[in-house]
Amino acid sequence: MIADVVVDLQYGDCGKGKVAHHLCKTKKYTHVIRYNGGCNAGHTIYHNGRKIITHHIPAGVFFGIKSIIGPGCVVEPGQFFKEIKELEEAGIPARDLVYIAKNAHVITSDHLREDNTDTTIGTTKRGNGPAYRAKYGRTGVRAQDVPALEAFLIDIYDELHGTGERVEILFEGAQGFGLDIDWGDYPYVTSSHCTTASALLNGVPPQAIRNVFGVAKMYETYVGAKKFEGSDPIFNRIRELGEEYGATTGRPRQCNWMNWNRLIKAIKINGVTEVIFNKVDIIEEVGHASIYNDGELVDFDGPTAMKDFISDSLPGNVVAVFSGDKERI
Repeated sequence: MIADVVVDLQYGDCGKGKVAHHLCKTKKYTHVIRYNGGCNAGHTIYHNGRKIITHHIPAGVFFGIKSIIGPGCVVEPGQFFKEIKELEEAGIPARDLVYIAKNAHVITSDHLREDNTDTTIGTTKRGNGPAYRAKYGRTGVRAQDVPALEAFLIDIYDELHGTGERVEILFEGAQGFGLDIDWGDYPYVTSSHCTTASALLNGVPPQAIRNVFGVAKMYETYVGAKKFEGSDPIFNRIRELGEEYGATTGRPRQCNWMNWNRLIKAIKINGVTEVIFNKVDIIEEVGHASIYNDGELVDFDGPTAMKDFISDSLPGNVVAVFSGDKERI
């Protein structure tokens, strides 16, 4: 068994969907597995010239790869079937490729109603928090208990360990390190684990992990109730050029410069082997590049100097890859 992991190193919205889509296209995976979160995540993917936003369903579906919503996720059946329908209408045989781990938990109508009353955290109001609370309170509903989902259910242990065949997995994460329930800025966090360790909870031994692809932007964004955006008016320009509006909610994302120390922490904890820095072209168009390092704002002459700093300052053998937002890798 071999597994690669895609993990967000900031606050989500860093382009994990684009990276997962590219990896599915260029590598020979047998499975793609979403390992955390629910329909509070939105992955914007460009496939065959068409823009498609998925919330539950992993990117493997675009390339004929068995795509599993893992046990660390929570599933909202209404949204799930809506995505299946949209993908089928786009000519993608989702019903033949998409599966749900039978021990994944379900977001119920009660969870949705409760989450819609949130006024303090700034959740996406998709029911995730109440569903995870019910899971850990041992009062939750599992996918195997929902008859409508029966045709999509899979025993993930049997699937990965029971056939004796080669298994090569791409684990696709949701949200980001800064939103992790343990490592994020609590309480302004999501309700699941957003780190590489969460991928292992799908029944994969640690020694199976080959590459960890960390994803970040050349600046940071955040959607939620806490104050995050910097005071410089340039962030309005970055938001417009970068189309920084939530794929799930449409809410404008708060923008700020990259926090280098927090990024290094995320790289080390996640065991990242390669970092893909997206939105380089947005920084180029804005004509300004900065980083917070040790609490001080460091200004660079331009994107090239910023990229040089990043490449020279990454720990160990971690590799940096720089990608523009308009590049459909």
